[in-house]
Amino acid sequence: MSIGHNMRPTIYSTHKLHPRAEEILRGKGNLVVASSLKDDVLIEEGRKADVIIVRAPLPPSLFSDAPRLRAAIRHGAGIDMIPYEEATRAGVLIANVPGSNSQTVAEHVMMVSMMLLRRFRMVDSDLRGKGWLTAREHSNDGHDISGKTIGIVGFGNIGAAIARIARHGFGMNVLAHNRSQKEADGVEFLELEALLSRSDITVLCCPLTAETRGLIDARRIALMKPGSFLINVSRGPVVVDDALIAALQSGHVGGAALDVFAEQPLAPTHPYFGFANVIITPHMAGITDESMMRMGIGAAQEALRVLAGDLPANLRNPEAIELYRKRYPA
Repeated sequence: MSIGHNMRPTIYSTHKLHPRAEEILRGKGNLVVASSLKDDVLIEEGRKADVIIVRAPLPPSLFSDAPRLRAAIRHGAGIDMIPYEEATRAGVLIANVPGSNSQTVAEHVMMVSMMLLRRFRMVDSDLRGKGWLTAREHSNDGHDISGKTIGIVGFGNIGAAIARIARHGFGMNVLAHNRSQKEADGVEFLELEALLSRSDITVLCCPLTAETRGLIDARRIALMKPGSFLINVSRGPVVVDDALIAALQSGHVGGAALDVFAEQPLAPTHPYFGFANVIITPHMAGITDESMMRMGIGAAQEALRVLAGDLPANLRNPEAIELYRKRYPA
């Protein structure tokens, strides 16, 4: 039901929202947080919602029996957690909050880039376990970030933020590859293979699509500059894990910083944990208090637009509008 009807609308969120976002929604409807992220729970609880705010993958079957559901709104940018075809077929709008965590992810990329270049994990481990002098020896193999070449795969909001910081903040050379041709001051756009061969640091920040699944495979990893680093802040399946593991074992890839994985949480016995030159983070590159506030407020504002009878400002499946308007006339 929309705002103004006798029944208060239900805004269902897979996770707790930032207090500022909850404040926006308070009084406008019933905010319900998922009691579990199991598929059967999301289906049972989600089917009663008017709007779902999404931070975890939704089961496709949810959309086959959710008669009140108007919209699924991504708390962030990537919409791969929302079953696109099923939602569209059900006349459910998909929206997101693009750009809300771009700066946050970009800062994470620069942080782990310097950690890889300065061998931080090895220094930290040896300082704690082997002593001052052993740890200090790693500095002889460390490198400045200034003057290095960073290759950015996917030049959306996140890629552009990385390019800006890398070039203007650290004096790096910036290469980029994007599926549609773009231009940006001081950025050289290349085909993927050429980018890989020239980059000291390759950063993946492209969306997960049929085209990008398995994009970084053994053939493309072999094209990477020997000893270069790979950073993945996109989605796990963009990288073929076995190929990257083999390249880390051989030393062809000098190190990696991985925030996303094909299966999450990453199993504690996964081979990635065995490499001293691999930085692992639990899908948190885009999460800080500030970014959670921006994403939460953006998602809440989109929810209120939908409940007021308007279309989302960041609608991602316009082909659903016709069926949606049959369900909910303007």
